[in-house]
Amino acid sequence: MKKLLLAMLVLMLATAGFIFWLFAREADGVPILVYHRVNDADKSPTTLTVADFDAQMKFLVDNGYRVISPDDLLDAWETGKTLPAKPIVLTFDDGHADIYNNVFPILQKYNMRATVFIVTDHIGLKDYLTWDQARALQAGGFVDIESRTMTYKNLTTVKGDKLWNEIYGSKQAIEWALKKPAKFIAYPEGKYTLDAEDTCKEVGFRAGFIEDYGLADNDDNPYVLTRIPVLGTNSHTLLRFQLRLKGSPIFAPLSRFKQSLIEDGNPEIADLIFIP
Repeated sequence: MKKLLLAMLVLMLATAGFIFWLFAREADGVPILVYHRVNDADKSPTTLTVADFDAQMKFLVDNGYRVISPDDLLDAWETGKTLPAKPIVLTFDDGHADIYNNVFPILQKYNMRATVFIVTDHIGLKDYLTWDQARALQAGGFVDIESRTMTYKNLTTVKGDKLWNEIYGSKQAIEWALKKPAKFIAYPEGKYTLDAEDTCKEVGFRAGFIEDYGLADNDDNPYVLTRIPVLGTNSHTLLRFQLRLKGSPIFAPLSRFKQSLIEDGNPEIADLIFIP
């Protein structure tokens, strides 16, 4: 019995030490959140209700988080400028119309700003922003419009001129329509190649973004900055949001391990791993 108790104590101490190490390693990391849709009609896993999104923004304000832009983050990393306490970056992918209808008023309400990555060939299609709406968002001072490529092709499947057109074509479209530099790109499905990364550098993007649950750090490759996905849930949405936000150093490696189990053909074991 004593040996069992001793073994359990050692295991608990080792686990606590490992968790402490995970958080210490990410002490200077900055959470970059990524949303997709905010409305009360769509029931997909990537959609939050308007009330849930409002509650999350209120939580950030009430708990002292300071929203900064990707430019603020990179400027601080490159110059050594001090970031505000509890910095956070808000991003939205794909450019759906509910950014204009539902997100923009809440950003104004809480005096927050966000980066919206648009698929430029989707602008004007059903459920997507129009260029007039994109211009209004950009002019309002709370939203910066950036690239999600031209047609949302998986960048691991395109090469040469097609890869160039996906990346540079979207940059040109944004700069022509909005009369402002396009400096950032979010890779479709979070997938990229070294060729895609090099192309982003060549055309003048300052950084690129994926999804990986982790915090962004100064030591990271600026063309592979990780973002924490915020999803809709059927229950305890705000609690799950807080767990993802505060527990990122734990859930990021767990998520990678879970994905590796799925890829290795062990989905049943992967289902046992809890990701909020």
